[in-house]
Amino acid sequence: MASIHDPALFLAHACALEEDAANRFADLSEAMKIYGNADVAAFFGKMAEFSRLHLADARKRSAFRDVPALAPEDFQWPEGESPEAASMEGSHYLMTVEYALELALDSEKRGHAFYADVAATTTDPEVRMMAEEFASEEAEHVAELERWIERFPKKG
Repeated sequence: MASIHDPALFLAHACALEEDAANRFADLSEAMKIYGNADVAAFFGKMAEFSRLHLADARKRSAFRDVPALAPEDFQWPEGESPEAASMEGSHYLMTVEYALELALDSEKRGHAFYADVAATTTDPEVRMMAEEFASEEAEHVAELERWIERFPKKG
């Protein structure tokens, strides 16, 4: 992955990543409602709201900048797609709570790794500060998901 050394470019990535996260968590919340699991649906709804707050923060920081409108191929994602654009292919009537939580955890870990990598490789102090902040927020999401996963041990 190429390093990001421009605050506007970083914010373009952060907005896209947080929007993907909010959409994914909203989708998982709806899936859990359909499958009759109100507790986990509410949890994913809360995670979607956190992602929307992070998105609002990134957009607010973008307000006074010339943030580029990037085409999908212009993003500098580690694996060619947003770390938070988790595959929803497993979202079907057989989806388990455990699977939904693992899907979300994997995605949040990739989001955290993206921000942490940007913080570690950028030469721009403002980008580093923002990336560290966003990485910290993602680390909180990872910890929250890990706590929830403990409540739903894998059935073996």
